[in-house]
Amino acid sequence: MKIIILDGYGLNPGDLSWGGFEALGSVTCYDRTAPEQRAERIGDAEIVLVNKVPLDESVFAKCPNLKYIGVLATGYNIIDLQAAKNHNICVTNIPAYSTMAVAQAVFALLLEVTNGVSAHSKSVHAGDWVKSPDFCYWKHPLTELYGKTLGIVGFGSIGSQTAKIAVAMGMNVIAFTRSTEKIDAFNAKYACLFEESQQVKAVSFEELLKNSDIVSLHCPLTEKSKGIINAESLKLVKDGAILINTSRGPLIEEQAVADALKAKKLRAYACDVLAAEPMQAANPLLGAPNCIITPHVAWAGLETRQRLMGIAVGNLKAFVSGKALNQVN
Repeated sequence: MKIIILDGYGLNPGDLSWGGFEALGSVTCYDRTAPEQRAERIGDAEIVLVNKVPLDESVFAKCPNLKYIGVLATGYNIIDLQAAKNHNICVTNIPAYSTMAVAQAVFALLLEVTNGVSAHSKSVHAGDWVKSPDFCYWKHPLTELYGKTLGIVGFGSIGSQTAKIAVAMGMNVIAFTRSTEKIDAFNAKYACLFEESQQVKAVSFEELLKNSDIVSLHCPLTEKSKGIINAESLKLVKDGAILINTSRGPLIEEQAVADALKAKKLRAYACDVLAAEPMQAANPLLGAPNCIITPHVAWAGLETRQRLMGIAVGNLKAFVSGKALNQVN
């Protein structure tokens, strides 16, 4: 069985092993693959593993032996699922592998905004504390999160884990989700740990924007959710609110957010995702004030990638045995 990995570098830049796949067949791994190289590299292989390289009818028509596509991520919008189905190609993904890591990243971004750890450390190393006439100083206002309201848009596994951390920090949590039973289940599960006043409350999207000190996005990207944060919805947001996006870049209209930062409508925007990745030089968020951007690394901790690799191997083993797991088509 021939296994082709089209863009392995993102998952495994050299600190993991492809051994689990090598035990199942002959593996050829490419760090990156350009669009014009896809069909040639897949050739007569039965198995393809891919992260961000799009696969569609134009590729499937040239690769008649292809039977399985393992997406090395949760999102699978890079695959034309209908075309894959028409060619009897099974497509799988990796669900819920990064829940803890992404929720952790939410608070890494938030605490950078509220505490400015990196800015203060740079100031100290630049000699500012040595020169200070006082025992302490701060470069910008510091904010205590206790008692602040966090609004979570989307209450799946990452949204609920984010809520758990927030409640543990003494924050009030409100959430907008089309599946309010998830909020009920969360409150029931943690009733013994949190006071009744700390229960997550379900609200409308408009109520969430109006009442949140911090808004964190955790919903999937759909036609309805694309651009939900835009010039109009930003008018509802509290002055000086913080916006966080570790979900999908196109959930926000980037020019509208950049404008809100310049107008000081938003105190800060902190994100790990952009509409186009890698970042384009013309992106309006590049150089925007009080804008923190990390290069889509919330998922990339070693332990998280090890988990992803293990699930990916398990998906392929299940397919080979005739019992597909995590199939999305």
